[in-house]
Amino acid sequence: MAPLGSLRSRGLALGALAAALTAGISPAPSADATPTRVPRTGFESSHGARWTSEPEETAFLAALSRAAGAAPRVRIDRIGTTAQGRPLRLVRLGAPAPRRPAAVRRGNSVLLVCSQHGDEPSGREACLTTVRNLAYAKDPATLRFLARTSVLVIPTANPDGRAADTRGNADGTDINRDHLALTTPEARATAAVIRDYRPDTIYDLHEYTPKAPYYVKDLLSLWPRNPNTADPVHRESTALSQDFVTPAARAAGFSTGVYGIWTDPVTGAPVKQVAGDGQERILRNTAGVKGSLGLLVETRVDPPAAPTRADTRSAAPTDTEQADPAPSRRRRVDSQLAGLKGLFAFLEQHRGRIEAATAAARSAGLADHGPIYLGGADNEPPTADRVLTRPPRAYRLDAAQFARAEAVLAAHGVHWLRDGDGGATVPLRQSLRALVPLLLDARADSHVAAGTPVGP
Repeated sequence: MAPLGSLRSRGLALGALAAALTAGISPAPSADATPTRVPRTGFESSHGARWTSEPEETAFLAALSRAAGAAPRVRIDRIGTTAQGRPLRLVRLGAPAPRRPAAVRRGNSVLLVCSQHGDEPSGREACLTTVRNLAYAKDPATLRFLARTSVLVIPTANPDGRAADTRGNADGTDINRDHLALTTPEARATAAVIRDYRPDTIYDLHEYTPKAPYYVKDLLSLWPRNPNTADPVHRESTALSQDFVTPAARAAGFSTGVYGIWTDPVTGAPVKQVAGDGQERILRNTAGVKGSLGLLVETRVDPPAAPTRADTRSAAPTDTEQADPAPSRRRRVDSQLAGLKGLFAFLEQHRGRIEAATAAARSAGLADHGPIYLGGADNEPPTADRVLTRPPRAYRLDAAQFARAEAVLAAHGVHWLRDGDGGATVPLRQSLRALVPLLLDARADSHVAAGTPVGP
């Protein structure tokens, strides 16, 4: 057991880190309280009256990359372009910011994916604020954290949808159902980041519409439910949700719950599951299949139509929220920031466990043994016909199949061996072992090619 003094010092350091991350929590500081050299989002400048526009985001990130003292901590890449020509950006933060993917892969890392659904903007605002706060923080705790942790942020994962205020992208595709087939430029960009940087933790920020009286919590979260998630990764992802994000939100005065589970407003007992399954094409599940910790966070969009029993200050709507959208927007962003506070405390306290869990999950595929699951979830065991108890050694793709699948396999980082006739053989003995049948087995729900199994 650590000495009492060291525990107290660690607690003070984590408190300083949390304070730095949540500095500027809405309502935004007044102009005379914030130096003009520190960039502010359109949301902050308007005190929540409007969301940050795309040009404002561009100017905000450019200011961060130019700022004296901030530049060594911030690097910004264009990782893709949407159908309507908008940039997809990746922000890399550290002390100093990592120059190359290899530097990120060597240490602990986290990827924030913000507002995959364009009509769910609060996560994007929280991400932009967090990027700025990390870039300008001067306290030793935050600097030490950034020296040991690479923070990757996709601040707007669906720029076309954000511009149109729609869930899907310009083609109407739900990006968060495309992390396997990768038909959209947005999902391909995210997959490339995961492939190249191999983040230990992937934190996905969303919003949801309440359904009174059973589904009205301020912040809901959910880990990877896909049964191909390695046990250590599942365990740490669950701990992130239950032991860090949920308590942090509650400490900030927000009500919490598990995403996809309706609960009785009086007893708190589960009523039914309406979402949150184990589909491998959803980012939190894709993360688990690929050996990363994953967490989906959903904050409540609008106040319920009628007040419900409140166990915290904001579980029920206020007259102010109903009459003026700005307080409701600030609440939404504040609840996201509270969840992020829990995330960063987890990253600091569970550093060794995170790295051990992800390393074990990624190396397990090289052993090439054990079942692979084509369906089911951690709370819904798959039926026997959805379990490959003796998976094949590989899948054979003919030339036409390989032509269709090659770009997807490459984007995920799956390895293959070319055949002389233009086809390829994709072995299961690789770090992404569980992903291969999900992509290439004809029985998988979202396969991109129906390969021929090779050997037991």
